[in-house]
Amino acid sequence: MVDLILDIDASFVETTFLITEDNIFVENQIFNEAGLIENTAQTCSSIVGKKYFFDENGTENENVNVIGFISALKNVKIHSLPKAGETIITRANLVSKFAGDDYTLCTMSCQSSVEDQILLECEINLFIQKTVSVG
Repeated sequence: MVDLILDIDASFVETTFLITEDNIFVENQIFNEAGLIENTAQTCSSIVGKKYFFDENGTENENVNVIGFISALKNVKIHSLPKAGETIITRANLVSKFAGDDYTLCTMSCQSSVEDQILLECEINLFIQKTVSVG
């Protein structure tokens, strides 16, 4: 649920997502709370997940599968819900990260908005793990 990564580095990411009417999280033309949280989680996972998909030279690693989980949501504030047809901009800053060989735990501070209207603010903990490809 990320259309475009506008900016990304080791500790910050900014994405856009156009909400379509047929999105699973759209009810009566309104994008619900679970959709905002899922968009935020997918935005956040792009920072820590990229280490599994690309090597240090930027070459794509083929046949890599990654699974991720939201392990905690903290200080969630939902100010408003967007409508179908609107584009969300989500920004996330890395607060902390612990990386093992095949997994990463991280905490990120996040904010989603439509134009100048803040939709969501929260802190999210993610667990991301590289899985074994079969075949």
